[in-house]
Amino acid sequence: MKINLLHNWDLTYSQAVSLQRELAGMVQHQKIKTKPKTIAGLDCAFSKDGRKIIAVAVVLRFCDFELIETTNAIQNVTFPYIPGLLSFREAPVCIAAAEKLKITPDVFMIDGQGIAHPRRLGLAAHLGLFFDMPTFGCAKSRLTGQFEEPAQEKGAYTPLIDKNEIIGSIVRTRTKVKSVFVSVGNKCILDNAIEITLACATKYRIPEPTRMAHQYVSKLKLSI
Repeated sequence: MKINLLHNWDLTYSQAVSLQRELAGMVQHQKIKTKPKTIAGLDCAFSKDGRKIIAVAVVLRFCDFELIETTNAIQNVTFPYIPGLLSFREAPVCIAAAEKLKITPDVFMIDGQGIAHPRRLGLAAHLGLFFDMPTFGCAKSRLTGQFEEPAQEKGAYTPLIDKNEIIGSIVRTRTKVKSVFVSVGNKCILDNAIEITLACATKYRIPEPTRMAHQYVSKLKLSI
């Protein structure tokens, strides 16, 4: 899979913050007009000692979520833990895993935030610019913004709002089960991200693409 080389990763804190603001202005909000035929899930995790980071990309057939391809990458951690700058820590290994894909999926679902971020550039938005393709975030928890809980039925959702701006949505993927946090990454709109998230939530709270990627990451983590 082809990746855009937007910038290097040898950055200071102030350089990273400035770059985030610049890249946030490059995110494209455009409707996905054609139903995806394939979807990729991407997740990462750290080794027990915190020195290495593992990423897994899976590509699934959208109609039945059959696994088509999986890749992984393992790298040394080179960027410190700084709240709000986690994508500078996690994106390089995610890019390395995605770059190995022989199949270019129609859309990426990332375990993380898209624009639902204080500077509107979470991991899914950051990666979306590198991938230059439809990408959105499906996170397990909130990073920023205020919201009201959606109704308890699967398919219910409410807006996530920060500074009078809708930055994402809280989506109920299973009835009476904790919601997930969905936000645009790049080249899609929030309605697309919600619709695809719900379509991929077949049995569990976590939609199949990121759930499967997480399973593979968890297995690899045990061997490091």
